[in-house]
Amino acid sequence: MSTRLGAGDATGTRELVHFVTQETRFALLANVLGHPEGMPSMYELEQLNPSVSEATVYKHVQKLVDAGVLEDVALPEDERRQGYPWKFYRLTDEGRTFLERHNLLAAEETLGRMYESISDKPGKMVKYENAPRPSVG
Repeated sequence: MSTRLGAGDATGTRELVHFVTQETRFALLANVLGHPEGMPSMYELEQLNPSVSEATVYKHVQKLVDAGVLEDVALPEDERRQGYPWKFYRLTDEGRTFLERHNLLAAEETLGRMYESISDKPGKMVKYENAPRPSVG
């Protein structure tokens, strides 16, 4: 995709709205927004999208990172724990502003409640949800 946040012209904005509202990417954004910490690991995103292959989840997350909508955030090496994730994905400030501007965050609170209501999470996912997260400023 040639359009990235901050491109600014009307065509670029339309392309970016279309880009983020593609079904899989929009589901991934909903997962990030609904996550209790707003910062899921790749494993959590894969588990939340069982009908999509792991490779496809990864590819779409990377596209959202490349577009400036998401960013990956890593725990410092000295805070990493064996058996826990150390890389997480969160909405960038620019991504949040873009989604707000185009009224794509209206259901954020509902997404959080929906995420909390998932009752059949595998143990590994619960463990990953409770993993230490990087502090971001």
